[in-house]
Amino acid sequence: MKEHTDHQIISNDGKPMFAVIPYDEYMDLIDRQDRELTIPHEVIHKTVLEDKSKVRAWREYKGLTQSEMAKRLSVTQAAYSQMEKPSANLRSSTLSKIADAMGIHMEQLVEP
Repeated sequence: MKEHTDHQIISNDGKPMFAVIPYDEYMDLIDRQDRELTIPHEVIHKTVLEDKSKVRAWREYKGLTQSEMAKRLSVTQAAYSQMEKPSANLRSSTLSKIADAMGIHMEQLVEP
């Protein structure tokens, strides 16, 4: 295991603004980010506690409207709204298109 090196925190008026880390550690973090797909707490909250589909939870998390998503997917808003229903049984090709339109990985949309 690597030993930790000293990191530098750059603050402005006592508020941390930047962290300076050794380049090798930065590259390790970037590589790890590509391997470990995460789901933000807000998305989990919406799916578990509010009973929303992952598609809807991610759209709301990204701050997109149904109309914006429909336009990105070249479908009507009504058709897209059907894709957001918790009962929707979307094909992997559809999930892939939705993920691309949101700028996330398809694996982040797949229900466990």
